[in-house]
Amino acid sequence: MDTESRYDWNQVAETPSHAYLAPAARDAVDRIRPSRVLDLGCGDGRLTARLVAAGRDVVGVDFSATGIARARLEHPEASFAVHALDDPLPSELRDSFELVTAIEVIEHMLLPRHLFARADEALQRGGRLLVTTPYHGYWKNLALSVTNKWDSHHTVGWDYGHIKFFSRATLAAMAAECGFRLVAFARVGRIPPIAASMVALFERTSPEV
Repeated sequence: MDTESRYDWNQVAETPSHAYLAPAARDAVDRIRPSRVLDLGCGDGRLTARLVAAGRDVVGVDFSATGIARARLEHPEASFAVHALDDPLPSELRDSFELVTAIEVIEHMLLPRHLFARADEALQRGGRLLVTTPYHGYWKNLALSVTNKWDSHHTVGWDYGHIKFFSRATLAAMAAECGFRLVAFARVGRIPPIAASMVALFERTSPEV
């Protein structure tokens, strides 16, 4: 895995989606009240830093050394590590967290089941996984088809863009296959039938030692 990626963090770090995603993620975390959080695919560390400011002990990981270097520079109060989600977690990050977050990450992954595998490694007994990803339900897909917007929606010109497109059903099914059960769900951004993203909270159903 190329950890020297020149990923353009400025391109994605502050977008209109943050207006609805950041509050939704923060509210979900506040309801769970975890003491220790692992932020998968943390990018430049903005969410990680917000969780630290709220009193959480947070570790952010990302495959990009460029992104992590920026995160460490801009958010020295948080902890960060370079790590690709396709690789097993190091021992110091295993069985150590009450909550794992993955905010707009899974849609970028060639092997999205690896996200659930990393969460399974990281979580303590009774831990939760919070995933957000663009929402693709029936009415939104129909609207994109009728308005002929699929070409632009697929972000073909965006390096590291979206390559997986989930509905509530397909995300829940993949999670179940990987040993997680959906326990809470919300759609955010726009009106629900054509929501921009979804916020899904999972608990682990796989055997725990």
